[in-house]
Amino acid sequence: MARTYEELIAEADSVSVEGWDFSWLEGRATEQRPSWGYQRLMGERMARASAALDVQTGGGEVLAGVPELPRLVAATESWPPNVAKATRLLHPLGVVVVADEDEPPLPFADEAFDLVVSRHPVTVWWEEIARVLKPGGTYLSQQVGPASVFELVEFFLGPQPEEIRRKRHPDDARREAEAAGLEVVDVRAESLRTEFHDVGAVVYFLRKVIWMVPGFTVDGYRDRLRDLHDLIGREGPFVAHTTRFLIEARKPAAP
Repeated sequence: MARTYEELIAEADSVSVEGWDFSWLEGRATEQRPSWGYQRLMGERMARASAALDVQTGGGEVLAGVPELPRLVAATESWPPNVAKATRLLHPLGVVVVADEDEPPLPFADEAFDLVVSRHPVTVWWEEIARVLKPGGTYLSQQVGPASVFELVEFFLGPQPEEIRRKRHPDDARREAEAAGLEVVDVRAESLRTEFHDVGAVVYFLRKVIWMVPGFTVDGYRDRLRDLHDLIGREGPFVAHTTRFLIEARKPAAP
């Protein structure tokens, strides 16, 4: 029997959104994955590194999935629930988790790492990335691209201006990396089909990815959530498109 709007909303509004694990959405939402396989690429580079840093590690889930970690690994995270979760997950693997406010400077010395990685960073402080990399070191990152899931964002917020839709463009990331003195060796971008099968999945997603609809609460958007529930009932899953890009940059080797 189909669950009611109120049941779906109540469940999704009460479940924990700690960490960066989206397994609660299994069977309720789907997202096509980028073709490059970020965790595999990260694992390949980790296996060759001697000292690595994972910036904005979330709950540490991606880093914990790497099969072979370097001798020295550190991770930063700013959100206290994620700091606690990442500590529990990563400490047994020998990873030091550092609570960091995601403001420069990074709490590490110059040229401390030969590899810096980051999956879906909220912000990228390129000069800090360049500072903590050793000469010849690599930065590898999968990032959220422009207008990601904006079909959903604009359902709640209305049409967004072009300057908002264009934020997080890979061309800007390339320019900022080069301005910080890094050599960009790879940039790839893809648009990926995403489906939400019930309104509870949308509530969970917006509670977890808090910058999509800033200030989102069920009470604040109850009428619009009802409209979305009815739309899914009539037309099937709500379809949006996630944008992702991969960027790899290298700090020039010392002369």
